[in-house]
Amino acid sequence: MKLYGREWNRKELEARVGRIEQIGGIRRFKLSEGPETGVEQIQVRTGAGLCYYISPSRGMDISLAEFSGVPLSWQSANGDTHPAFFNDADIGWLRTAVGGLLMTCGLTYVGAPCEDKGEKLGIHGRAHHLAARHISSSAQWYGDEYVMQVSGEIQETAIFKENIRLSREIKSTFGKNEITIKDKVENLGFEPTPHMILYHFNFGFPLMSEETEIQFPSKEVLPRDAGTPLEGYNRWEPPEPGYQERVYYHQKIIKGKDKIASAKIFNPRFPLATGDCAISVVLSWDTSQLPKLVQWKMPGAGVYVLGIEPANCYVEGRNVERQRGELKFLDPGESQTYEINLELYINE
Repeated sequence: MKLYGREWNRKELEARVGRIEQIGGIRRFKLSEGPETGVEQIQVRTGAGLCYYISPSRGMDISLAEFSGVPLSWQSANGDTHPAFFNDADIGWLRTAVGGLLMTCGLTYVGAPCEDKGEKLGIHGRAHHLAARHISSSAQWYGDEYVMQVSGEIQETAIFKENIRLSREIKSTFGKNEITIKDKVENLGFEPTPHMILYHFNFGFPLMSEETEIQFPSKEVLPRDAGTPLEGYNRWEPPEPGYQERVYYHQKIIKGKDKIASAKIFNPRFPLATGDCAISVVLSWDTSQLPKLVQWKMPGAGVYVLGIEPANCYVEGRNVERQRGELKFLDPGESQTYEINLELYINE
């Protein structure tokens, strides 16, 4: 593996430390203050600069992510609030959503509050606030590669309604600034169930600055709301009080090998302790699994976040998806898999 500018094998590294966790690895702990009390987090350090925190208490989502101690992700003012405070009615989701690198939206509905088939639904579903079961973390050598893996399951259930499970595996390797997320969503019930899912990746300051460049894999971009200007969707501005969020739907997605699409964020002056450097963050996904791409642009003062959101739906509500004839369903016993990859590059 490559660390600190050179190649190492396992024995060379182990000879230089008492425990490999000196360089990187996995550590589990719980928060203990205010509304965050009792929230479990799993820290993953790759040894190459990337560090991130998985939250089993909250959907196996990823909270803070940073590179060499400098944040990449956006954190909401709510903090890592315990999911016991969650109220799923209307816009209650906004009061306890963490932000972080990843918030999973779904599993049976995504988007704006609505009423669908007589059922009142709030924002973005329950997945981000569901505590995981069967949590497992491992860090072990495979030859000269040190692989760190965290897995767990969340289950969205209601008597007389859905019984749907998400099984998630998050993996990183020593020496690589990379996160791979593999999900399996399965209908455990005996009736077809709606299935909507959106991967709400959130990028913030100082990765996002006036110099940041954003590249989307699309040939056409449409605003969600009438009157939203299209100009500037791929630019970033200084914080602006009172800024109204903008949501865009990216169309005609450009796909590479194996139907993989990628969005790229490039910052030419990312601030490290040793001085500025140019970095790129690349988010990639399989468009045969996640054919939609939603963008959330919110450089408002006190928020200041870019959302890049691969999905199997849009965000106007489940009733709208149903009316369009685009609402996805899982039959009893049916499952759907998803894979997303995030990688950080230092541009020489």
